Amino acid sequence: MDYWTAIDAIYNTTLSFSFFLLTFIMLYIGRTGLKAKNRYGGISTIICGILFLIFGYVNSTARFFPYPYNGFMVWWIWIILVVNIVFALLIKKQKKKLQAESIDVGSESSNYGKKAILQRYVEKMTKENPYREEISYKHEVIRKSFHLMGFLLILAYFGFFFLYPVTLIVSDSVIFLINHIEPAYEFLWGPISLFSHSTGEFQAIVDLTMMALIGALMFALISDLIRILWGPEYSLFNFLTRSMLRNKEINAAGPQIYIITGFIFSYMLYMADLIHIAAVFSGILIACLSDAAAALIGRRYGKHKIKVRSKGTKSVEGFLAGTIVAYIIGFVLVGPIYALIGAFIFFLTDYFPKYTADNILNPIAIPIGIQLFIVLLGLPVGWFF
Repeated sequence: MDYWTAIDAIYNTTLSFSFFLLTFIMLYIGRTGLKAKNRYGGISTIICGILFLIFGYVNSTARFFPYPYNGFMVWWIWIILVVNIVFALLIKKQKKKLQAESIDVGSESSNYGKKAILQRYVEKMTKENPYREEISYKHEVIRKSFHLMGFLLILAYFGFFFLYPVTLIVSDSVIFLINHIEPAYEFLWGPISLFSHSTGEFQAIVDLTMMALIGALMFALISDLIRILWGPEYSLFNFLTRSMLRNKEINAAGPQIYIITGFIFSYMLYMADLIHIAAVFSGILIACLSDAAAALIGRRYGKHKIKVRSKGTKSVEGFLAGTIVAYIIGFVLVGPIYALIGAFIFFLTDYFPKYTADNILNPIAIPIGIQLFIVLLGLPVGWFF
C-alpha cells in the first residue's frame, strides 16, 4: 500500500467512523426523548440513528464516493464543526456578559454590528421558551421554504433546459482549478492522475449529488446536535432560522435532519441500482413540496378539521392540497399510473403514522413503493427516461 492509498483509506475510515459515532449519539438522544415522553421525536431520532449505522456500513464496504472526494467531505465536516463550536463559544461569552450586567438592548438598536445581533438573540433565547406547540404562519412559511432544496437537487442532477447539471459544472471547474494549481494540489492530495473523474463524466454527477446530500446533512446535523446537547441558544442553525422550534424537537432531532436522511437513504438505493432515479426524485419532491403545500394550505385555508392517528389536528383542505401536488409531481416524473402510487403513499404517511415523522417516511417509502410497482407492472417510467 503506497502513501496516497493509505491516505485514501484513512479518509474513508474517518467518514465511516463519523456515521458510526453519529449513530451512537442519535440513539442516545432518541432514548432521552422517549424518557421525556416525546415519542414522536424519540422514535424518529432513533430511526435516523439506525440509518446512520447503515450509511457507515455501506461507506466502509462500497464507498459513497471515491478519493479525493471522501477527503473533501472529511475536511467539510471539520470546518462545520469548528464554525459551530466558535459560534457556541461566542454565545457562551454573551450569556456570561448578560449575567454579569444588565444590558439595555433597546438603546443599542441602532448598532447593527455582529455584537448587537448576538446580544439580542441571546437575550431573546434566555427570556422566553424557544419551543412552542405551534409556530406562527409566517414562521411556518420560512420553515417550509427549506423544502425548496428539492429543486436544488433537481438542478444538481439534471440541470434545467440549457443549464448543465450543477454537479457537472462543479466537477469540471474543480478539474480546471487543480490543473492550474498543480503543485499545491499534489502536495495536499497526491498526483492529479489519481483524481477520480474526468471532464463531462456522468459518474461525477452521481457522486457529487451524494456528496451534496451528505454535506447538507452534516451542516444541519452538527448544529442540531449542539442545540439538543448544549441548548438551543448555542445552535448556529437555530440562530439563522430565527428559532422556529416545536415541542416535538425537545430531546429530538429537527425535521430538516429527518428529510435529508431520507433523501440520502433513497439516493443510496439508486446508487446501488435498486431504485429508478425517477422514483427517487419523485419521493424527494413529493416529500418537499407536497408536505409544504399540505401544511401551508391547511394552516391558511383549512376549515374542516380532522384528527390524525398521532392525535394531532390537520385539515381536509391540507390533505387534498398535499395529495394533488404529490400526484402532479409523480405525473411529470414517473407517469400517471405510478403517480397514483406516490400520491397514495403520501396520504398514508401523512395520516396514519402515530409516532414517526412523515419527513423521514415520505422520501423513503414513496420511492420504494413506486419502484415496487415499476417491477410489478413493467410500464414505462415517466416521459423523460
